[in-house]
Amino acid sequence: MDLKALVTNSFRYPLRNIKKLPILFMFFILIAIIPIGMITNNDYVVAIGVIAFFLFILFVPGYFLSVVKLGSSQSAMLPSFNLVNNIYDSIRVLSLRAVYMIIPVAVFLISLKTLGPISRDMIYGFRIHEFIATFGLLLLVILIVYIAFEILLFFAKARLAYFNSLQEALKVNRVIDDIKRIGIVNIIKWLIVMAILLNVVTFVSSLVIAIPYVGFLAYICIVIPTLESIANYSLGLLYSNITQGYDDLRNQKKIESMQYYKIE
Repeated sequence: MDLKALVTNSFRYPLRNIKKLPILFMFFILIAIIPIGMITNNDYVVAIGVIAFFLFILFVPGYFLSVVKLGSSQSAMLPSFNLVNNIYDSIRVLSLRAVYMIIPVAVFLISLKTLGPISRDMIYGFRIHEFIATFGLLLLVILIVYIAFEILLFFAKARLAYFNSLQEALKVNRVIDDIKRIGIVNIIKWLIVMAILLNVVTFVSSLVIAIPYVGFLAYICIVIPTLESIANYSLGLLYSNITQGYDDLRNQKKIESMQYYKIE
């Protein structure tokens, strides 16, 4: 895996589609309506913003799934908008997240139920050091489980994009196989580099918020969708390192199928 090329192509991706980006920016205005209504103290605008927010949730996650898919095929194009397909894909992405977050939520609730009464007794008994240690351990366990399943979700999403199948994305054992094929070390390096670069860009670009009103809109409608495009395309490019093997397997099955029909 050429990490430098992967990261470079990811950050170049929005610039290669700069003519199409304004259309994407317009959809992020949907999530800016609620804050605008709260700032102006206008209940009607807030109500419209709530509706717009649900439209955003129904549309945008599916659109970014298309970005992952294009990345997995190493295409540099920005996907076209398709209302029906994007809504359908958004439902699948949200369903995928709901399933993969079941265990982290269960761990959180079980830990809270188990250690909650114990922690309360420690506070009442003024055993502050024990309480801090217990609370820290609880947070650490929850954080580790959450991060592990969030990483699984990354590649389940990539699998969903590539195979266009929610069933395939829900096969945790296959997702783990994909992670092994890409390489855990490669994934860690990718996560670290992308996290650092995206956070640096986020910090620098967040300075535009200092500009009254316009800065807030610019950050929500331009900076965030651009960073999301980079992150999702980068995930697709990373997954493309193993798609050749799947393509070869598909071609082999097609050839075997054709030979079978010829024999018949």
